[in-house]
Amino acid sequence: MNAVQRRRPGGAVEGRILTTPVGLAFPRDVTFESWEQAGQRISRIASSSAWYLGDWLVFGQDKYTDRYRRAVEAVGLDYQTLRNYAWIARKFEPSRRRQGLPFQHHAEVAALPPAEQDEWLDRAQREGWSRTALRRALRESRDPGSKSERVAMPRVNPGSDAVDRWRRAAMAANADFEAWIVTALDRAADQDLELVSVPPLAELPPERDEYVSLPAVRPAS
Repeated sequence: MNAVQRRRPGGAVEGRILTTPVGLAFPRDVTFESWEQAGQRISRIASSSAWYLGDWLVFGQDKYTDRYRRAVEAVGLDYQTLRNYAWIARKFEPSRRRQGLPFQHHAEVAALPPAEQDEWLDRAQREGWSRTALRRALRESRDPGSKSERVAMPRVNPGSDAVDRWRRAAMAANADFEAWIVTALDRAADQDLELVSVPPLAELPPERDEYVSLPAVRPAS
């Protein structure tokens, strides 16, 4: 993914993965090791970029309180995503950010008090936890009987074909149907939150027109 010497037809180059403004071009003879290293480099770039954008918005919010929103719109960035980045950047001054852990790990613990943030990040670094492993450990550390673990869910009314398909999938996975549903929803949530964990709304600094209160959702009778 560095400078290239010779291009091949179709945009790829001999022995190198070519970066372009709209994606990557892979040579046919790329090795697994090269492909794996490219993923590691991209992950580091993505993590650093989140910190950069968060710090950029924090500076703008503090110094240009009446103009920074115009700058965000002018460069075409999504303000809500930037605001999430900035919220996490404010929770971790640069001296407390772990170079060995991605931005996403910091996002997982950002809502905790600083001492607990450090404790969990230290454990994640020591144990070599992935983001998913850190999230699972955080979840398991909570009191199963607390309100944060027991919430009312809305009743859904899927068609019979969908329910039959889900039951067959649960049987194929040799899992209890209800447990399979929870696992599937959790997996989908991980995928949607792949870039950054959205902090609790109560933790974000208030701004007009950014968030609205919603009524509690209760199961249908």
